[in-house]
Amino acid sequence: MSVIQKAFLTNSLTHKEIVGILSSDEYNDSLFSYANLARKEHNGDDVHLKGLLEFSNICSKNCHYCGLRRQNKSLKRYRLKPKEIISLAEKAISYGYKTIVLQSGESNIYGIDEFCHVIKSIRKMGAHVTLSIGEKSEEEYLAYKNAGANRYLLRIETTDEELYKKLHPSMSHQNRFECLKVLKKLGYETGSGSLVGLPGQSISSLADDILFFQKSGFDMIGIGPFISNENTPLRSEKNGSFYMALKVMAIIRLLMPKINIPASTAMETLDKNGRVIALQSGANVVMPVITEGEHRSLYRLYPGKICLDDTPSHCRLCISGKIRSIGRGVSLTNGDSNNFIYRGGAA
Repeated sequence: MSVIQKAFLTNSLTHKEIVGILSSDEYNDSLFSYANLARKEHNGDDVHLKGLLEFSNICSKNCHYCGLRRQNKSLKRYRLKPKEIISLAEKAISYGYKTIVLQSGESNIYGIDEFCHVIKSIRKMGAHVTLSIGEKSEEEYLAYKNAGANRYLLRIETTDEELYKKLHPSMSHQNRFECLKVLKKLGYETGSGSLVGLPGQSISSLADDILFFQKSGFDMIGIGPFISNENTPLRSEKNGSFYMALKVMAIIRLLMPKINIPASTAMETLDKNGRVIALQSGANVVMPVITEGEHRSLYRLYPGKICLDDTPSHCRLCISGKIRSIGRGVSLTNGDSNNFIYRGGAA
């Protein structure tokens, strides 16, 4: 039995085995094939489309890899008004989206009551709400949960504490972990993830990331390649590898077969067919941007972001066509993670 077959049958790998798979390309075909089979067996062929609404690019953090970092003075900042967020969500729901993902830089420019109103308004329109707005207090997380938020995505980016400190000035690695624990405790469908190819990141560190995700029992994991941004301290660093990010994603699928895994937009920045390849290698979610106008280009985490000139309606049609071209369908459900359902969650 090969190590990939073992992973598929037992949902387990040792740290050494993961390092071996990531260090060699000899396993690639088998890895991607079995990850796709695991996705099919545990999640079916339908792809969840979740509308990504990037409602503000204002950020109080100064992460070295991110174009939204506080010290990037070349970026025009924006903050959508609550009524604008609700209006964009309403349009997206009319296009068929069952989940709205509200994402922004990490800041406190919205009051808790104000943001609860946004969540409640979207829920009243029948969509589920995923939040990706960073580190908050337990009280704030609870307020949003009580307002109707179903899911929360908080990526750790790396489990390597020293590397985390280098890349995240004035941020606490431990607090990131504590926030994730609180989110699970409060009953959120909880997601995390990491960047692959960060300067100074080892393959052993990536293996640690994968095993941390599995041990933590998250319901969704987002994996993306590092892409250097000219407006950050890492402007001269080499981009991460598309295929290394794909391999990390595929291993996660084998170890956590029931979770939701998005085919990230960043993958398509490095490969023109990136999202389709990811969907054929274990991914089962796509999150097209539903923000309109200039705000699509102002949410600039990294350069080369795709679909900046498209409209949300065109993006929906385009990705739906790509999904059908590989024999898959678009899900008509709200996109709950099967892992969340399995462990007793009720969104």
